[in-house]
Amino acid sequence: SPESCGRCLQIFDFLGFQWAPILGNFLQIIIVILGLFGTIQFRPRYIVVYTVWTALWVTWNVFIICFYLEVGGLSKETDLMTFNISMHRSWWREHGPGCIRRVVRPSAPGILDDYSYVSVTGCIIDFQYLEVIHSAIQILLSLIGFVYACYVISVFMEEEDSCKY
Repeated sequence: SPESCGRCLQIFDFLGFQWAPILGNFLQIIIVILGLFGTIQFRPRYIVVYTVWTALWVTWNVFIICFYLEVGGLSKETDLMTFNISMHRSWWREHGPGCIRRVVRPSAPGILDDYSYVSVTGCIIDFQYLEVIHSAIQILLSLIGFVYACYVISVFMEEEDSCKY
């Protein structure tokens, strides 16, 4: 119905340009909980779902690293990350360590009050390298989880095979 579609658009408008990363992180949290539940409850299918998602998560983070390092023709200046819906801005661009943020309100009449130019100076490390470090940590943690999940699946399968005889 048009009413429910309007509510979805309000949610995406509220989340702004960060809606896709928020949704991805939410799914990551849910799948990790599902994997933990599968380990505790001896449910290999849940752990398999976790391993498949982890492989996708590693792939996504490798893409993020390539995107911010501009590997293979990718450019961080494009709107690729928001599917050309809005301008992409990294959270780290304005909130990195040592960054001093200065908001300049537009003085021209007719410009919306909530629109402003943000000047950022004094950053210790550029935002793209923070994004790369963040994704590298995600990859490291995911690979540890992936190896552990594969081990747990193999243990569960061995126990299942030994119970048949």
